[in-house]
Amino acid sequence: MSSIRDLYRDSKPVFSCEIYPPKKEEELLRIDETLTAIGKIHPDFLSVTYGAGGSNAGKAVEIASFAKNKCGLEVLSHITSVGFSRERLHEGLLTFREHGIENVLVLRGDRPKLMTDEEFNARDFLHASDMAEYVQKNFPEFTIAGACYPDKHFEAKSLDEDADHLKLKVESGCSMLISQLFLDNSLFYSLLERMDKRGIHVPVSAGIMPITSVKMLGTTISLSGTSVPKEFSDLAARYADRPEDMKKAGIDYAIRQCQYLLEHGADGIHLYIMNKPALAEEIFSQIRPRYTGSRY
Repeated sequence: MSSIRDLYRDSKPVFSCEIYPPKKEEELLRIDETLTAIGKIHPDFLSVTYGAGGSNAGKAVEIASFAKNKCGLEVLSHITSVGFSRERLHEGLLTFREHGIENVLVLRGDRPKLMTDEEFNARDFLHASDMAEYVQKNFPEFTIAGACYPDKHFEAKSLDEDADHLKLKVESGCSMLISQLFLDNSLFYSLLERMDKRGIHVPVSAGIMPITSVKMLGTTISLSGTSVPKEFSDLAARYADRPEDMKKAGIDYAIRQCQYLLEHGADGIHLYIMNKPALAEEIFSQIRPRYTGSRY
């Protein structure tokens, strides 16, 4: 089995992207085409999201398996601790292993809408760090990734408290990190400084989402809580009534973000591509040649 953690030991940056199981049936029927297209781009790995409490679990496993075994992609599968019992997690990890997948991203995840207060307070894994500890103890062959937050997690009281929780997550078994999306690179650089002060020395990929419409900007901010720098808010205002120009400007902004990040300490770039392979191809083709000598 391949460990994604090993990719970061090479001298070149790691280039990866993320997809999610579509909710609409017609989109799900085309997911194999999406994965095949991503396979032609040759990211170093592909992450596949997993709904809170295991929602979309079957679809996520099916998608991850197709990507791994049919498209030849290295896969990082998400697992969310909200709503998972130890028994259910154990069964899920066994299923992943049967499909040749031994790289997981542990997340606390959002509370399912139908989960009662009693169920929420009695869950087996209160935090992603608890899940990481369980995976490390029971499936030591797995590579465990964790999430980090340049803007801080919305529940943390301060950036320092958030960094302390991140240290616990790493000590619990996370050997690599992927950041939440952000638009202001200075937030990522500050995160790296906080990590260094705490002796957190694991690879970190910067999570970048190309914002290609003004509507998408509003949705992204509400979901992620990230701040918007003046440069980008000015850009959105300038192209508010010109969608094609906004799309191009958003992609160009993401490309510049990636270039600066790689010049200032990011170990990799992780693109949130909203199941659009063309986005990954366009951005990676602009930044990868400098480091690999090839678009792919």
